[in-house]
Amino acid sequence: MARLDVNPTRMEMSNLKARLSTATRGHKLLKDKQDELMRRFIELIRENQRLRSEVEEEMQGAFKDFLLASAVMSQEMLEEAVSFPKENITVDIKKKNVMSVNVPAMDFIRELEGEDEGSIYPYGFATTSSELDDAIKTLYDILPKLLELAEVEKSCQLMADEIEKTRRRVNALEYRTIPDLEETISFIRMKLDENERATITRLMKVKDLINKES
Repeated sequence: MARLDVNPTRMEMSNLKARLSTATRGHKLLKDKQDELMRRFIELIRENQRLRSEVEEEMQGAFKDFLLASAVMSQEMLEEAVSFPKENITVDIKKKNVMSVNVPAMDFIRELEGEDEGSIYPYGFATTSSELDDAIKTLYDILPKLLELAEVEKSCQLMADEIEKTRRRVNALEYRTIPDLEETISFIRMKLDENERATITRLMKVKDLINKES
């Protein structure tokens, strides 16, 4: 604790009490915010672990199908089959506010390149294998989860940064600002009490002198 450099007057003590009241309320609000941020952060971490596990498992299946497809198809034929996608997919990134943290909200924007809306396969079936079909289907189905995983992971990162900032503010108020204000108020109160006792003592001496003279 460190006493603030102020004049020990009643006006200063009144100002410091107001600052202490504000700091105490701010500390409570920040502590509540920190607790809620931690609760939501833990929920996001669990969701991230679940999504990552599912995505990794499905990606492994898609890679196995691609390996099988490459084993029965030539490299040139495989590359030609997937060279011209049926859809052009972009990502629309917006923001949403969660406990004063702007986390991303992502959505796919799909634009068809051709007129065949009923198929996701950018090739004919005569020269390709069923393993390639399975790999394309798996990757197509996993795209929403991949986007959701990216959204959750970025949200976790931003939430962790906000938790650290809030923690520093809480600690600064709890271990520095509030104790310093309390120490200074106590010091001023002690000084004012000393001055009051000194004034009473002087008045009593003056009274005694007046009584003696009379």
